[in-house]
Amino acid sequence: MALSAVSDSLYITPEEYVEGEKVSDIRHEYIDGQVFAMAGESRDHNMVCGNIYMALRSQLRGSPCRVFMENVKARIKTRTSDCYYYPDIQVGCGGDEGHSHEEREPKLIIEVLSSSTERKDRAEKFFTYRQLESLQEYVLVAQDTRRLEIFRRDTNWEWELYTGEDDEIELKAIDASLKLADLYEGVDLPDPPKSPFQDEQ
Repeated sequence: MALSAVSDSLYITPEEYVEGEKVSDIRHEYIDGQVFAMAGESRDHNMVCGNIYMALRSQLRGSPCRVFMENVKARIKTRTSDCYYYPDIQVGCGGDEGHSHEEREPKLIIEVLSSSTERKDRAEKFFTYRQLESLQEYVLVAQDTRRLEIFRRDTNWEWELYTGEDDEIELKAIDASLKLADLYEGVDLPDPPKSPFQDEQ
């Protein structure tokens, strides 16, 4: 069944969704029987995702952890809900055999924000991802300004903000780190606001 042809009002099972997604030309997310087509990405979004992937991939080489980009799903199944999302970046450190198109036990999830997804990433997805017992850290990265936010389970999901070009963020869950400047390599960021006192001598 091609998911692009499924009506929003038609309930489909998780199994139908998974099989349909394998042959679909576009990606869909699945929320309790409904499927929703995903919008395309900007070049900057793609660059930031790629920079994060490369930074983590090089650090995790030889470890039991594996880093995945946008085309691998995360499944969040609870007593009352069953969802599939496509995180921009996720890292799993378990075997997860038998699920070639999804990661069921991610320890780290990173979403790169855009104007069309930011509200969902901060609210609906953050709430749903926290239901994963495996998840230890959730990271939000802006694509149009130097800004990273991280939430950690061991601090009860308290907010941490990083905006400095020289900031280095420790990812305790996977024994890795990210340098904020490296995440924006190749991305044309706007100049920071100029202080009204900058020209005064």
